[in-house]
Amino acid sequence: MKPASISLLSAAVFSIGAGPGVAAPDVVVSIKPIHSLVASIMKGVGEPKLIVDGAASPHTFALKPSNAAAIEGADVIFWVGPGIEAFLEKPLDALAASATVIELEDAPGLQKLPFRESGAFEAHVDGDEGGEAAEHDDHQHEDHAKPADDHADHDDHHDHGGFDTHLWLDAMNAKAMAMEIEKALVSADPANAAAYQANGATLMRDIDALDTEIKATITPVKNKPFIVFHDAYQYFEHRYGASVAGSITVSPETVPGAERIDQIQKKVKELGATCVFAEPQFEPKLVAVVTEGTPARSGTLDPEAATLKPGPGLYFELMRGLARSMKECLSQRT
Repeated sequence: MKPASISLLSAAVFSIGAGPGVAAPDVVVSIKPIHSLVASIMKGVGEPKLIVDGAASPHTFALKPSNAAAIEGADVIFWVGPGIEAFLEKPLDALAASATVIELEDAPGLQKLPFRESGAFEAHVDGDEGGEAAEHDDHQHEDHAKPADDHADHDDHHDHGGFDTHLWLDAMNAKAMAMEIEKALVSADPANAAAYQANGATLMRDIDALDTEIKATITPVKNKPFIVFHDAYQYFEHRYGASVAGSITVSPETVPGAERIDQIQKKVKELGATCVFAEPQFEPKLVAVVTEGTPARSGTLDPEAATLKPGPGLYFELMRGLARSMKECLSQRT
């Protein structure tokens, strides 16, 4: 081979090596919904690693040695924050010294809703209230966080600084987090900035379309009250007008006692709640106990994507699944 040919071949190899997917940063993500957003933005460049995999819940997760190794070797780590992934606080301090750690609950533009202390909170049975709350596309909202001491009797896994940390269940919050994810990846890996930005733009359009779709799905049933396993759905409720009337347990780590079960049973009867929803990771028998002696039906909601396969499409599958399950159960005639 002639020297010129060798030179051209070397240049071609170098050009290919500099392209997307070759020198991607080592990215680690805490939970499936956030992993889906990161995977969408990294599409064609690299694949992020996931910590809370399978049917595990971040509320009860125990870090494995493989997770610790992934954290130690990461260039960038994304998590929501200690309000939902308390198990990560100490490992991140101890193992992630060389990583850029992005706490997405601090992303600009998020709407944060105050935590509701009681599981038997009042229902938003007036459809206008849900509809008005849903209109916050500009996200110029005051942070409603309350001091942590206000809820000192509540498990910190669910109450970080007084606000609910299930932020991704509002599609506009998912957009705000996605923008922060894109910014962090561009900063960590400027060679692939164009790919991250193009993927981010596509993700924004797809989330807008999803938001419109979810609103249309929920609208026919948004005035029908229902009970959930734990209070994870406040963002979905405010964005789309769903009428969550109460939760079986305040904290998913704690099995509710007889008094709370009795309280929720009364709530179901008083409000005419048409459905009581379980979650895949937690005891479904509790739902049967709550619905006993009432006309309420049972269903399942999966706010943390326990039953879904990780990947770019998971966030969309999660949100559509919530809307579909609500509509199917609440649409049935008693």
